[in-house]
Amino acid sequence: MDVACTPSPATPGFDPRDLRRALGSFGTGVTVVSTLAADGRRVGVTVNSFSSVSLVPPIVAWSLQCRSPSLAAFDGCGRFVINVLALEQLPLSRRFASPLPDKFDGVAHHAGLAGLPLIDGCAASFQCRTVQRHEVGDHVLYLGQVEAYAHRPGAGLLFCQGRYAQGVELDAA
Repeated sequence: MDVACTPSPATPGFDPRDLRRALGSFGTGVTVVSTLAADGRRVGVTVNSFSSVSLVPPIVAWSLQCRSPSLAAFDGCGRFVINVLALEQLPLSRRFASPLPDKFDGVAHHAGLAGLPLIDGCAASFQCRTVQRHEVGDHVLYLGQVEAYAHRPGAGLLFCQGRYAQGVELDAA
């Protein structure tokens, strides 16, 4: 697969930084999406674009920048794991957002389906087979069918308005 997206023209009158701030008003969960490169190297990136698409069949979505050095690994493997970070895993979010050569070095994890890395202690994990890939603007959108999942009690890590956050329980009154 081609790993370079075709650049889209900018939208006249839109300031990309201001648009990013506006989009940041929508709080999201924080994940590390992992896969294996063709040479067997473990690859992972911090992503907050994860969402559920369908329950029957179970399909999830996430996106990755076209210029990401990890794009070829995700395209080549055809599988990925969504590791939903727990509140106490904030340092992992920063680690997998960095350009470290081996982001898994020293990170507790184990092999899942097809040997893909699952990070230990996550709030949830979804092991997926890529069913569709779409170039959309400056990102690639991946749709994956969930083949296995796990979850545990506890708070997930959130990101909103450019900051890490935690949820609070509100009365439904």
